[in-house]
Amino acid sequence: MANADAVPDVAPMPRHQHLIVTVYGLYARNQDGTFAVADLIQLLGDLGVESAGVRSSVSRLKKRGVLVSLKRGGSAAYKLSPELEDVFTAGDERIFAPRRAKKDDAWLLASFSVPEAQRHLRHKLRTILTRIGCGQVSPGLWIAPGNLAHEVEQLLRRAGLMDYVDLFKATHLTEGHIHEKVGQWWDLPSLEALYTDFMEQHEPVLQRWLQHEQGDSESPELLKQAFADYVPMVTQWRRLPYMDPGLPQEYLPDNWHGLAAQELFTRLHELLGPKAQRYALSVVGAN
Repeated sequence: MANADAVPDVAPMPRHQHLIVTVYGLYARNQDGTFAVADLIQLLGDLGVESAGVRSSVSRLKKRGVLVSLKRGGSAAYKLSPELEDVFTAGDERIFAPRRAKKDDAWLLASFSVPEAQRHLRHKLRTILTRIGCGQVSPGLWIAPGNLAHEVEQLLRRAGLMDYVDLFKATHLTEGHIHEKVGQWWDLPSLEALYTDFMEQHEPVLQRWLQHEQGDSESPELLKQAFADYVPMVTQWRRLPYMDPGLPQEYLPDNWHGLAAQELFTRLHELLGPKAQRYALSVVGAN
């Protein structure tokens, strides 16, 4: 499952395209990465997207290299680009099995220098580092928890930028200033607002489903509702673990909503994920 905004050379996308990427990341990989167009139109229709919007969004994703077209059983179909499989695999871990760094863990430092004549590469490099969750220490020095080293290197190599970058693991020695510095390197107030919004939107969903759990929560109607609740929830969530790359809890503000939001996401994922998958695969199997 990938954060589409973290895919190199993929521009920020409208909501319909985000939903399509989520659906592919969650369910198409169980179908060799492929969905017939009819399957996709039905699934996105359950999320309130009209067929014309689906076709238009799929066309844009194809142009961006996220999807490729093919025929399956004589019908039009689209497949996730095989070149992005490692990005989606890394996204699975970042989104569904996040690791919060410990206070004593090493930091990853990314130092780069790009010639003035290639300033477009400088912008591309900064965009990738931002999307993967790095904070900016200075214009040419970026920082992240050390456990992101492999993921950062993988994306920079994919983009052909490693010739301009040196990666280090380091220890911060001026411990008394780290709280202040973390607040400078990452935009924590904006991230806090996103976490708060996530909780406001999806806490009522959890409460509603906890009531369903007392009755028949496996009826076809409720499985379909689980899909309709789960996919937008994952779509909203999946960029947050990239903006908050698992900073040590000790360096975060008091009453940080990110911890409660992570717990909410985990509960909804465990409660709705299996039901949503059963519904999605029933649709795919019916066509």
